[in-house]
Amino acid sequence: MLLPAVLVALIFKYAPMPGVIMAFQEFKPWLGIGGSSWVGWDNFKLMFTMHDSVQVIWNTIFISVLKILFGLVVPVAFALLLNEVRHIALKRSIQTLVYLPHFMSWVILGGILLDLLSLDGFANRLATAFHLEPILFLGDGNWFRATVIVSDLWKEFGFSAIVFLAALSGINPALYEASEIDGAGRLQQTLYITLPSLLPIIIVVFTLSLGNVLNANFDQIFNLLNPLVLEKGDIIDTYVYRTFQGGQYSLATAVGIFKSAVGFVLISGGYYFAYKVANYRIF
Repeated sequence: MLLPAVLVALIFKYAPMPGVIMAFQEFKPWLGIGGSSWVGWDNFKLMFTMHDSVQVIWNTIFISVLKILFGLVVPVAFALLLNEVRHIALKRSIQTLVYLPHFMSWVILGGILLDLLSLDGFANRLATAFHLEPILFLGDGNWFRATVIVSDLWKEFGFSAIVFLAALSGINPALYEASEIDGAGRLQQTLYITLPSLLPIIIVVFTLSLGNVLNANFDQIFNLLNPLVLEKGDIIDTYVYRTFQGGQYSLATAVGIFKSAVGFVLISGGYYFAYKVANYRIF
């Protein structure tokens, strides 16, 4: 059962790794890795001296950090609220509805959002009906960032809540029974039993998400990005994609290595933090 996953990892994750050498070369496709000239750290220096590189890195961090924070708080809150629903059929119906967006691709959702949030779309028609000014959701940089964060949260929060719902089901019911005898209400039970019991898994999920601090979701941004919001909406992945299209393979590889290195440092620090705080370790 494990063999197919191992083969996929070997073929798509490890086999291409010698290609990172391109980041230290002036790579020419017709010469190949073996024939391209060595330039050392020049591509990395160029990456940080380009006029838009700092803005792109800031955009990525800003969007990613907010996605990580809201993507942790909202699923936890949703799991706590859903756990209070006692009607099983209603509970399962809500779960199904909030899970569904996760299984839709950003190509489909991007098209839906473009229609809904355009100047003559449903959202602005509704705003006009309440005598409000139309909003450029996908044409104004600040609104674009908010739209990206909210739409990603809407798509993923239900699926992300699964791990917290599983953790809630593992809490010993005797703790709640004993607290009821002592006169604790639902709010007190949540504060003093449920949340402390969820804390280890919350820390673990947060630690794992740190590795994505420079991954602001290429699929989503690529399908929603347009020249009007390029300054505040462009992220490292879309920047690398456009660079790669321009034939600057070495520069694109250098940017990818930088992103991976930052993610490695953050997730390593996060694992150490999780070990110290929640006694979580993988080895």
